[in-house]
Amino acid sequence: MAHFLRGKQAGVQNDLSAGIIPELFALDQISRYGVNSQISTIAYDPVQSLLAVGTNESPYGGGQIYVFGQRRVCVTLELPRKASVKSIQFCAEKLVCLDSKNQMIIYSLFSKKRLATYTAPGFVNVLLTDPSLDFALLGLQNGDTIAYDLDREALAPFKIPNLWRERNPKARMLPVVSLALHPRDIGTLLIGYSEGAALFSFKQNKATNLFQYELPPGAPGGDSDPSSINSVRRPRLTQALWHPTGTFILTGHEDSSMVFWDPRDGRVIMARTLQDTNVDKPGAGSGSFGRTPGTFSLKEPLFKISWCAKPNPEDTGILIAGGAPTTLPTKGLTFFELGETPNYTTSTWAALSHYLESPRRQRILPTPAQAEVVDFCVIPRSSPHFAGANDPIAVISLLSSGELVTLSFPNGHPISPTNQLHLSLSFVHPFINQISFAPIERTRWLGMRESRQQGPQILTGGAESTHPLKRHVNRNILQTAHADGSIRLWDAGHADEIENPDVLQVDIARTMGRFDNIQITQISMSGATGELAVGLQTGETAVFKWGRNRRPGYDSMQDGNENPIGLVDVTGRTDPSLKEGMVPFTMLNMQHGPVTAVKMSEVGFVGIGYESGSIAIIDLRGPAIIHESSFSELGNVNRRGSIRKSSGHRQPNLKEWAVAIEFAVMSIDNDDYSSICMFVGTKTGRIATFKLLPQPNGGFAARLVGSTTLDDRIIRLAPLNAESGKPASATPTAVSGLRDGIRTNGVLLAVTPNGARIFKPTSSKGAHKTWDEFLCDSAAVVENEGRGHVLVGVFGDGFTRAFSLPGLKEIGAIKISHLLDVRRLGESVISEYGDIFGWIGPSEIAVLNVWGAGQEFPQSNDQLFNPQLTVPPRPTISNMQWIAGTQYVSPADMDLLIGGPDRPPSRRMIEQERLQQRQQMQSSSSGSRAPPGSAAQAAETEEGYWAYMQRQLNERTEKLGIMGDSMDHLQETSSGWANDVSKFVGQQKRKAVLGALGSKFGL
Repeated sequence: MAHFLRGKQAGVQNDLSAGIIPELFALDQISRYGVNSQISTIAYDPVQSLLAVGTNESPYGGGQIYVFGQRRVCVTLELPRKASVKSIQFCAEKLVCLDSKNQMIIYSLFSKKRLATYTAPGFVNVLLTDPSLDFALLGLQNGDTIAYDLDREALAPFKIPNLWRERNPKARMLPVVSLALHPRDIGTLLIGYSEGAALFSFKQNKATNLFQYELPPGAPGGDSDPSSINSVRRPRLTQALWHPTGTFILTGHEDSSMVFWDPRDGRVIMARTLQDTNVDKPGAGSGSFGRTPGTFSLKEPLFKISWCAKPNPEDTGILIAGGAPTTLPTKGLTFFELGETPNYTTSTWAALSHYLESPRRQRILPTPAQAEVVDFCVIPRSSPHFAGANDPIAVISLLSSGELVTLSFPNGHPISPTNQLHLSLSFVHPFINQISFAPIERTRWLGMRESRQQGPQILTGGAESTHPLKRHVNRNILQTAHADGSIRLWDAGHADEIENPDVLQVDIARTMGRFDNIQITQISMSGATGELAVGLQTGETAVFKWGRNRRPGYDSMQDGNENPIGLVDVTGRTDPSLKEGMVPFTMLNMQHGPVTAVKMSEVGFVGIGYESGSIAIIDLRGPAIIHESSFSELGNVNRRGSIRKSSGHRQPNLKEWAVAIEFAVMSIDNDDYSSICMFVGTKTGRIATFKLLPQPNGGFAARLVGSTTLDDRIIRLAPLNAESGKPASATPTAVSGLRDGIRTNGVLLAVTPNGARIFKPTSSKGAHKTWDEFLCDSAAVVENEGRGHVLVGVFGDGFTRAFSLPGLKEIGAIKISHLLDVRRLGESVISEYGDIFGWIGPSEIAVLNVWGAGQEFPQSNDQLFNPQLTVPPRPTISNMQWIAGTQYVSPADMDLLIGGPDRPPSRRMIEQERLQQRQQMQSSSSGSRAPPGSAAQAAETEEGYWAYMQRQLNERTEKLGIMGDSMDHLQETSSGWANDVSKFVGQQKRKAVLGALGSKFGL
């Protein structure tokens, strides 16, 4: 009975929720965007063009692996138990992961399922894979290195003991800290221990060389610590890696020094830091221990080093994360551009040392100053070899804050993730601090495809799965504001086919004319016009429209932009790389404090509220400011009504400001006509009503007509049509109907944390309902097509509830606390179609729908692996290396050396052999040979692995037989020649003797 009376009190005669029953209110889990926790590691596959990121275990869940491809391609791989992802590596058609609990997990990129898991007998420090091998090498804490057969999914019999025990048998702990295969000779492994590095030969099954960095007394070393400079030091090793051709070995140490070695004789060529050289020699290095003479400052540890190369692997450079003094104001990656590597066989020792001492160019790839780079992933153009650093085009840096920064290589220019990386990665590129929603008509959104100058695409792999197409619903367009002053607009979808997956980017910093002190507080977008209004903490409000850049390629930041008080034309402050998209239109700078509310109407008006209590209205047809006032001036016009407390309880000196603004077209009070209205809700619960009236000069003027006071902060204002329940928003259609005298009988629904009220502005009469046991965090009027409208709210007890209109009777309640972060429910956004966009964690949102069937988050059907893309052959040793005596070891030999003689053929070999046999059977059954050059003939010429090995064995046997016959023939020939020589010599001796005797006898 109470809900019936509420409808009468509100002046609504119809039941706006008549067709909605409790069974319809059920939750569907549609999708997720973002990453569930802080990113711990990154890996890239240039062959498949896929990017994988792993996350840490956190209160929001265990670590996960996200594999991203082109556009919206994304597959999430779960760990078998709750842990952090320590390392991930692509290996042909597999993805190998090492977690924080020493468990190695192998996933198939083809089936997107877990193939096997292995728990090592000890703590695993390092994981190493190679796309040409079927084995993964694991470096253990005790110094051993073991091999796991990825194909047979079992531990291989091969094991490398702790090689450093030969050098220091008394050491208690010598863990493996680094593993690196020779870039050309796969049979040579560089093992880094905490005290030094060792070269291991698979062919000889022994260590061929050991490298230990020792600083004599007086040598400054990397840290230049004056307290220990007069003693012998052996800085612990943190990383060991190869030159791209194997000419040098580089070791990084905990004192931030980098040591270059000759792998042939183990001599130190150069020891240096980022600033100083020859730091291993007494009296050498910088005369300053810190940034200035006479000071001492700590250096960052060497987080990661990558020796990069151009398409010519002899032309190299070194990319370094860390190693810089902590007092430096700039943060970033350091790049040494070394240039062409000198010829080792013809270069002097001084030339090699000078090459490493004096790079051609040393530059810093800048990153945000608030955090340091702790890891990075180089993006090579095509080759997965050379440690994944051959011909890189970009580098993705992981900051200590968990954010990502993408930089071009080697210039270091920032690369926006918009339409370059997956949408989910933009949640941490950088973090999101504000989110908003706007429904946009489908055809309009399909036409909103920005044209922007960009570099080569980083992610082109994978294929999206198909979804049902919904043509007759508006698109759910989310606007996300990021910490760097950028806003991205994208379609979150309705669990359907997203026809326009592109992301639009708005550059607020450039519009403001500065790159610092940019904090976005409010966003509002018009779905009908595509106009966007953005409010800042510093008090400016910028408006953007869809259009073309008048001066593409021109950087307006060079002009020294200023922001005077009032409206400022900012049409020239467009991103120079943008050709067509969201361009700046105007900016309002009132200097009334932070912007607390912004509403972009669909008919060209912008309402703005400030923390000082001021209100401003902009008519974009000028643009012009048509109204400016303050809540301190509204005390004379006040019709009060309260839900739970009387107006006498109101604190007269309590500061109030606008927190919610809505535009509508409806009749006010007893008017027999409709007007354009603006409703403003404040922090203290006041609702002010303004009329926007046309003026003789063609403009508009705003006039306050009344206000009503509720009991608490206004969460939501929803103008409704009293007959149909549809929104009574100020749309172009509704405004054009005012000329024809069309009257809209409307009511206003106001929601506060403590209750809801439906009334006809500006009357104090109406119906209300209080939430007795919980508080409301977010609410909206939601339509169930063909059945009616309800009020849907998200409440602090972890439930979402639906209430009928106008009776406000509870229809249903669903628990969502296990899906969303209860502490951030106030930031949830509810759409008019029943979609709830809520935060799961710091950088992940969930899309839920209240008109569902109880379905959970669906598994991704996107395809990741393309079998037609094959891994290129691994680089091999050069002719000069072969002539010098280096023995070539092939990947097939490694299968025998690591897997042992009893290892069965791999599944890849068996599948290749089966395919070759099938092709032979098909060709033989056809009864006719394919014409030359055809695909069938090409297939016939392909050999399986075992056929290839058998042919090679036969050829070698035949060649050895021929060689044996040749040697036998040579032996026979040599023996005959020797006999002939002996006979000739014998004849000559006999003739000589007979001649002497004849002379004696006078013959």
